[in-house]
Amino acid sequence: MSTHSPTSHGPVKDPNGDLEANPRPSTSSSFPTSMYPDSLHARLSHFTWGWYTLSMATGGLALLLHPNTQPHDFSGLLTIGKVVFIIDLVLFTTITAAITCRFLSNPGTFQASLTHPTESLFASTSLISLASIIASIAHYGIPECGPWLITAVRVVFWIFYAVSWLSAIVQYVHLFTNPSLRIQDMTPAWDLPIFPVMLTGTVASAAAPFQPAYQAVPMIVAGTLAQGLGFLVSILMYASYLRRMIQYGFPSPGSRPAMFIAVGPPSFTGLALIGMANAWPADHYDFFGDAEMTRVALRIISFVTAVFIWSLGFWFFCIAVASTLMVARELKFKLNWNAFVFPNVGFTIATIEIGRVLRSEGVLWLGSVMTVLLVGLYLFVQVMCVRAVLNKTILFEGCDEDVYHTERKVKSEKRAATGGTIGGNEKEE
Repeated sequence: MSTHSPTSHGPVKDPNGDLEANPRPSTSSSFPTSMYPDSLHARLSHFTWGWYTLSMATGGLALLLHPNTQPHDFSGLLTIGKVVFIIDLVLFTTITAAITCRFLSNPGTFQASLTHPTESLFASTSLISLASIIASIAHYGIPECGPWLITAVRVVFWIFYAVSWLSAIVQYVHLFTNPSLRIQDMTPAWDLPIFPVMLTGTVASAAAPFQPAYQAVPMIVAGTLAQGLGFLVSILMYASYLRRMIQYGFPSPGSRPAMFIAVGPPSFTGLALIGMANAWPADHYDFFGDAEMTRVALRIISFVTAVFIWSLGFWFFCIAVASTLMVARELKFKLNWNAFVFPNVGFTIATIEIGRVLRSEGVLWLGSVMTVLLVGLYLFVQVMCVRAVLNKTILFEGCDEDVYHTERKVKSEKRAATGGTIGGNEKEE
């Protein structure tokens, strides 16, 4: 398999076989890794923010496997969920330690990683992982630990809320001003910086049911505010994403698993709205009239909205599946394969929540089947991840998110193959 140095110039092929005009410099250190490419130091110098996608997928699975989420549970499901949650905590801690090692042993790489056109987009995955951990603490921890954890979760929620807003603003200022990012290279990964803000709604829906009424209402309102921002920014990003595909075709084969990221915003928004409406206190806030009637109205609005936008998630899911199957034989593992899992966790939970409201056993069983498939897919992705590390196709020079890979222009390639014509006889405008 051909790889290239992060500082090379001229046309080369990336590890996925995609032709690149000008790969951008790596954010790895000045350490001469080409002399000792197999050393631990050399490989850790390519330990990118993208590794948090592993914790994202694991945390999402922990939320999905909680008995309160699943419509058809069994004895031992809670234990399985707790084990997955503990594994997620271990993974998050290990990843944080490894990336800290990289930054400390290679001065300057921390700042470089936050300004790199590719790796900087994945910095937000650390906050996304934290969001799933906070939600899992609410689900698994509060029923076991008592009142002190209720207060702790509330404090952590508000800290996370502030940090996620700051992150979204700073990262998009960088995205809008970075000359290295071009519209033809856009993928749904450009939407990742808004995910932490959006997921505060999901965290609020998990934590608010355990809070006192006077604390739950501010969390729900703040969660709705953030969820709205995240979803609306995602909608705006969809416009550029669709334009890119209409003009240039699907992304490069190596980037197509990331197309599932587009499934996330409508899915997580739907489940968060339903969850926050269900968590609204029935006897606290009477500004709109009778408190119970207000709660019923909120449930109706949230359900209708969730159904309305669920179709968007389903459409993006189908597009992502079709585009990935078209190049299935060309795919080589990258950390973006975790996008097969995390966004679809939201899609599955949203489906289950809609089925609960409809009291439809058919929809609920569909959610259970989707859960089983996701568990199998998660295990497959993690096996492929271990295999890729051992085979040096990731965590190796030129193979990770610290190198900018130019996206293929499939439509332009087809036009060039037909002599610059469209349909064989019409000139491209």
